[in-house]
Parts: sequence; C-alpha cells; structure tokens
Amino acid sequence: MDERKRKILQAIIDDYISTAEPIGSRTIARKYDLGISPATIRNEMSDLEVLGYLEQPHTSAGRIPSAKGYRFYVDCLLAPPTISDQEILLIDRWYEAKARRIEGVFQETAKILSRMTRNVSLVLAPQMSQCVFKYMQFLPLDERRAIVIIVTDTGFVDNKVIDIPEGTSLTDLQSIAERINNRLAGLPLDRIRLSLLREIKQEVVSDSLIYKAALEVLGSAIAGDRKDRVYTGGTTQLLEQPEFRDVDKVKALLSMLEEEQLLSDILHRQETDHLLVTIGQENKFSGIQDCSVIQATYRVDGQIVGTVAVLGPTRMEYGKIIGVLGFMQRHLGDVLKKYGV
Repeated sequence: MDERKRKILQAIIDDYISTAEPIGSRTIARKYDLGISPATIRNEMSDLEVLGYLEQPHTSAGRIPSAKGYRFYVDCLLAPPTISDQEILLIDRWYEAKARRIEGVFQETAKILSRMTRNVSLVLAPQMSQCVFKYMQFLPLDERRAIVIIVTDTGFVDNKVIDIPEGTSLTDLQSIAERINNRLAGLPLDRIRLSLLREIKQEVVSDSLIYKAALEVLGSAIAGDRKDRVYTGGTTQLLEQPEFRDVDKVKALLSMLEEEQLLSDILHRQETDHLLVTIGQENKFSGIQDCSVIQATYRVDGQIVGTVAVLGPTRMEYGKIIGVLGFMQRHLGDVLKKYGV
C-alpha cells in the first residue's frame, strides 16, 4: 500500500474509533493535514474500499473500516504503544488501596483493565497445579487439631484441618514441615511425584499419621482444581458501545461471558509473551465474531501462568489497550508476589 493510502486509512480509522460515525472525504480533508483535496481523498477511499480495507454502510455516504482494515492498522500503522507514568501510578495506588489477598489481585486487575480501556476485561488465573511449592506450615488449633497449610509462589493457599496424635508438640510439627519443605521447595506442583513423597514419608515414619494427613493436603494441591478461573470486569461497558444497541446481540454476549469454560477457551494458553490481537471473524467463537480480543500472557518467576485480555467491538482503541495490557503483562507477576501469603 502506498504512503498516501496508508495515511488516509489511518486517519479514517483513528476518526472512526473516536466518533463511531462513518467518515467522509471532506471530514478527512478538514481534520487532517494531508495536503490533498477532498476529491483526491474520495478517489483513494474508493480504491481502499475495492481493496477490502473500507466498507460503506447502506445508510451513509461515508466509509467505515473493515476487519481487514483494522488488521492492517494494528499490524502496520499503530505507533509503538505506551502507558503514561501517571497511569502506572494510578494502577499501583489502586492495588495498594484495594488488594489484600491473592484473589483480590485478580478481581482488582479485571476492574483496572475495564476502567482503563472502557471494555470488557478477562483475567485467567493460574491453576494450582501450575504453581511452585513454596512451603508447608502447621498451625495448631488445640491439643488435638492443627491446620496444615500449603503456600505456592503466587500466594495460592490450600489448607485443611487435621487431627494430631496426643502429645504432639509444636516442635514435632515444625520438624515435619521442615523436612517436607527442604525436599519440595521450588518444585512445580505438577512435577512432585508420588515416589518423591514416599521417600519423604520414610524419613518421618515415626510421625506417619501426621504425615499422612499432610500428604492428603499436598496431594489435593498437586491434583489442583483443574477448572480454569476467569475473572471478568466491565460487562456493563458493553451497554455504552453503539455497536451493542441491539438487545439480542447484548444478551448473547452477556450470556457467553457467564460461561467460564468458554472464556478460558477464548484465552487459549500461549507459550510466548507476544500480544495476540484477534479481530472479527478471526475469533473462532460465533458469539464474538463482531468483536476484537487482545490478550497477553503474564509470568511469575519466569514461568507463564495466566492471561490478561480485553474484549470489545472491533472499533476499539487498539494502541491504548495494547499499551495497558503490555504493562500489566510485565507488572502483574510482581503484584502477585507482593500480595501473596
């Protein structure tokens, strides 16, 4: 595509994202200093329509971007996305004011993303089995009961109340926890095998009842809750978008946003840090083929553990959203470690 067509296409898409109104050649000539006449712009717009980058609504003389136009815009025309220092400060202050536990971090992340992007946000949390064992701890409740707690690198906690033999001291419990921690600390839960647990059990055979109870909790954590957990934010933002004035379309999308398994399928787990932008029909799920989805993975201690995403109409502020998601991709792992147990 030659430079003049690129500038005209970028001007049309920028203006349409802002106004949600079809764009005419006179509007482009008046608002953008391209140094060419409305007639020349009109001819170029006709060519862009023939090439499939623009569409003409039946009720308007203006043009709007097609999915192909948005794709070219994202791939070739966007300036490098950025996020301001003020926005970064606001994000950090939001976490400090709102987040208290690990679950709260995911809930607040969804809220932050939806408010900053004015679209629906999706946050896919790590599965327990993806996490790294950090430590086990016993907390006595009384002479015959204690809580055994397993904590992971991301702050996720699994716990269970267990019975302890009469005469068991806090020192005994701490000794068992120390032996387990020395062998397992730093291992991903899904790599802790039963053979390794049996080896540890042989070392603590005299306290086998306590160990058996601890083993049950550890086994539960290793098995994990295999169901993905997806946190959403900003679903009411859909009602403010002119693309969703159709009540049936809104109902269908809101219904889809309630299906957690479907949402986790949309946030297909990537193995790279590359931000993924899917536009219109590029989305394989019929309920969002009028939408765009921008998603990015995030890491904890170098390991990809989840995804953050924004879903909205194809007429979205791609540059701003990519900038925000890029920052959250780099920042969320540190936030999780800060607010972990």
